Amino acid sequence: MTNVDDAWVGKLIRHWREDAGASYRTWFLWDERIKNFRSIRRGIQAVVDEVKADTFGNAYRGSSLETVVHSIAEQRQVFKGADHAFLWKPKLRIPDIYEDRANQVAFGRFLETCLCCNAEAHVVSAIQALDQARIKGLGPAAANLLYFLHPTWVPPFNTAIVKGYNALTGANVKLGKWDEYLAMRRGILDLNKTHRSLLSNDFGAVAGFLFDVGSGRYPLPERDTSAALERWRENLERVRVEATGAASKAEQAAREADHTHTEVQGWLRDLGLALGFDVWIASNDGNRPYGAGRLSDGCLQRLPGRLAATASAETVRLIDVIWIDKASQDLAAAFEVEHTTSIYSGIVRMLDLALGAEGGTARNFFLVAPDNREDDVRAQFARPAFSRVAELDLRYLPYSELRGHRESIARFGSGLKGVLAIARPVGQIR
Repeated sequence: MTNVDDAWVGKLIRHWREDAGASYRTWFLWDERIKNFRSIRRGIQAVVDEVKADTFGNAYRGSSLETVVHSIAEQRQVFKGADHAFLWKPKLRIPDIYEDRANQVAFGRFLETCLCCNAEAHVVSAIQALDQARIKGLGPAAANLLYFLHPTWVPPFNTAIVKGYNALTGANVKLGKWDEYLAMRRGILDLNKTHRSLLSNDFGAVAGFLFDVGSGRYPLPERDTSAALERWRENLERVRVEATGAASKAEQAAREADHTHTEVQGWLRDLGLALGFDVWIASNDGNRPYGAGRLSDGCLQRLPGRLAATASAETVRLIDVIWIDKASQDLAAAFEVEHTTSIYSGIVRMLDLALGAEGGTARNFFLVAPDNREDDVRAQFARPAFSRVAELDLRYLPYSELRGHRESIARFGSGLKGVLAIARPVGQIR
């Protein structure tokens, strides 16, 4: 946009801010708007939890996703119709997250990553990873979920916003494609930066402005948009090039991460067996290749009755590695391996297990993670939400300690003494 265009757009934004019927006053300054962020975040976490536990179901109606999307759709005119993109369309079989379990897991992983990430680039990477999954019918409308997680990083998305953006900038954004959305996001970042004093760090403001333009509330004059259209094409090409590179790196990283995660589980399996424990491997990991066989070789095929009967049984089955005392059949130790996945989610699973097992009195829970993730662990342990971690004696076990000492512990150790000696209590991470 030229300087003349910037001045003209600035005048239009000022008029929009003063318009009593525009979305700036009716929605962006609405007191209830901010209050809904926390409940929507909780709703998205519920979706993630149900996908992980395989209890999400195969229908939109009555699901946790319907609840959270309905809350978003109630956010007045800007999000009216937000649920349309998630309604199950049986003839088209879209969006394909209700009948295809792999797609559902990819969607849940996308939401969990965005729930827990602490950098803008992580959100963009999560979007690119979801795009690579090629889930039929699941497009940029999902950005409306992300807006309520990261309002300063992710602008909302709907038909009117796209129309407003195209009319204002001369771009040619098409609905339904993530790369088009990411290119539009680049343009929105520039627009918001240019007019920051009139808009907000919260992208709800600029999205509301574009929504009102796209809805026809502010007809725009005819302008020569050829230069703007060329810039739009350059942005789109840049996004596509970045996505190609990110996809290649992500595929390689995923293969390496999966191998390392399985390898660490194998270390813990072998160490537990050597120390005389029965060992349980997460039910969704047992068939992974390891050594000359499977990861679950030599391990329990079903949980002992006492653990299977607890309220947290579904969580127990998904814990990466569990050591069980042979005599009492009680839980002796549990390990969550967090190679690249969210530290936050690992702690939550361990807390769920700890509070659900044996009336909340179980101990010896270990979060196993690479040494270079210690800062992530430190940051998550400091969260007020995890104030009970200390009393549950959750410990951090760095890869290097496990790698360097597991053989000597297996040969000369007994019980949990050796593992406790190399793990760090929460309050002693340094």
